[in-house]
Amino acid sequence: MNTPTKRDLLLEESLQLIHEKGFKATTMRDLAERMGYKVSNIYNFIDSKQSLLERYLFDISGEFHKGANQICNSALSPTEKLKAVISLHVQLTTNKPYEVGLLVNEWRNLKEPKLSNFLDEKAEYQSKVREIIKEGIEAGDLNAFDLDVVTHLVLSSVRWLYDWYINHTEEVNPVELNRQITNFILSGVMKK
Repeated sequence: MNTPTKRDLLLEESLQLIHEKGFKATTMRDLAERMGYKVSNIYNFIDSKQSLLERYLFDISGEFHKGANQICNSALSPTEKLKAVISLHVQLTTNKPYEVGLLVNEWRNLKEPKLSNFLDEKAEYQSKVREIIKEGIEAGDLNAFDLDVVTHLVLSSVRWLYDWYINHTEEVNPVELNRQITNFILSGVMKK
């Protein structure tokens, strides 16, 4: 296993600080103090707070898109695709809770043109999930609820997870968590 570099440690601390204080309230001075560095030294590792936000948001968004594309292009049934999307959220959240927290809460702090790019990616991802749910309804596997409402509820059900998980990482088995969340969501949308 590789020993984390100073840059790796700094980036991890920045994620935790942003989670604790919020993006706007977190300063480079806060990060320098937490790491025991001078503020000027921080810029050897990070160009700016904004570039840090952009990097993390687009990296984690890219991971969600990559997973969703694989799921959408698979031969799985619509119900299995929906299970896979839920599992994707649980897996990424349990592996990278602070990054997912940025994705949920801090995207509003992006500046143009990155904000518009991010909103396009967000809409595209939601469209992929919506299409999976639509296929499930058309196949008769899922209840014929309002498509937009179901899509919103499914995604909302997994968005909160990062905040809870950060405080319970030692207590929770991610595999069991995935099973419980998947069963809970599917029990609400699947036909009996």
